[in-house]
Amino acid sequence: MNGVCGITGEWHTAKLVDVAAINPPRKVKKGEPVPFIEMAALPLSGRDISAADVETRIAKAAGAHFQNGDTLLARITPCLENGKTAQVRVFANGEVGEGSTEFIVLCGQDPADNDFVYYLSRDQEFRSFAISRMEGTSGRQRVSWQSIAGYQFDLPPPEVRRSAAAMLSCLDDRIDNLRQTNATLEAIAAALFKSWFVDFDGIAPEDMQESELGLIPKGWRVEEIGKLVQCVGGTTPSTQDETFWEGGTHHWATPKDLSGLQSPILTTTERTITDAGVARIGSGLLPAGTLLMSSRAPIGYLAISAVPVAINQGFIAMPPGGVLSPNWLLFWAKANMEAIKQKANGSTFMEISKAAFRPIKIIVPTKEALAAFDEAVAPMLERVKNNEQHIATLGQLRDTLLPRLISGQLKLQQISLSQPSCLTILGD
Repeated sequence: MNGVCGITGEWHTAKLVDVAAINPPRKVKKGEPVPFIEMAALPLSGRDISAADVETRIAKAAGAHFQNGDTLLARITPCLENGKTAQVRVFANGEVGEGSTEFIVLCGQDPADNDFVYYLSRDQEFRSFAISRMEGTSGRQRVSWQSIAGYQFDLPPPEVRRSAAAMLSCLDDRIDNLRQTNATLEAIAAALFKSWFVDFDGIAPEDMQESELGLIPKGWRVEEIGKLVQCVGGTTPSTQDETFWEGGTHHWATPKDLSGLQSPILTTTERTITDAGVARIGSGLLPAGTLLMSSRAPIGYLAISAVPVAINQGFIAMPPGGVLSPNWLLFWAKANMEAIKQKANGSTFMEISKAAFRPIKIIVPTKEALAAFDEAVAPMLERVKNNEQHIATLGQLRDTLLPRLISGQLKLQQISLSQPSCLTILGD
């Protein structure tokens, strides 16, 4: 194939190892502190690992080792099928990290191909190839690095593959910027909550009073949370009855929908449900603005739904309209999650029931303090929601372009990240 994308050069059939080094040699000093990345830190559909998910551990000189530019590919079920693949971009220059033994590490034979290798590993044809070569017992299947080394594909000439990767990276850069903005906004709101409702900043000692939860500002009180807000659960209608699911138009959430969120706003769900399905759920269709908290292991996923949503049995949901707003409850739950988890029990898996959650005692501020917090935080969370919707749009665009760009189906002139063509797509 010649002259693809308006750039001269030869395409040819190649194997993965022709362009990518697999598990390249990266060395750490055993016994010294190194950055460590767990499997849980890898996003399901994004490129970047959050700095907050990078731990510092004492190096064992075992497992995977990697540096900036390297791709981490999950090789075990269900992480591989779920799309856990990331590019390391969070380390200091020259730093080498250690991570899960279930990573396959990839990088360009030429460092200029690092981005192309990452996007190649996200291509559905490659992923299907890797998944089809998994081996092992049910539930613990893995793909070996030797099995993916021989993956064959049409390799574009350097200029084509690098410009395609630059375009896709441009989209991911914008997504990362939006996520960093959201993290900053959430941190500001959390700090405000702590200042006002945990540390009681600005309240003089003489304006405090004793309570069963310790000193609290005068005019505030202690109450059971179940007396202040509605706490409801959901269910799963029969998955064998298509009338509950086929052609559904309502969002239906499970804790899995919250597990991959990088902000406290839920804008969509993996599955939808019909009117007939919603009718089978006692809590029905909950309004936008409902706070969702996963109540079964893992307990503590939190999100405010930006859309009306029905839920399964894995949640305690708190709709708007009570004394405490979902915005306030979100940050209260984040600040008190360890205490909430102490109310959980179970032999097969840990769960906090609604009966155990409702009696939890909380400090209730005055109406004026609650209103002031909502006035300050609501615009921040609204911006987070808008950013999440923009992220979803950019992600869909990236995923649509990816296979077409790296296969040469889409003609694209060579670009740089500063060119208007890239910025136009980003909506800047």
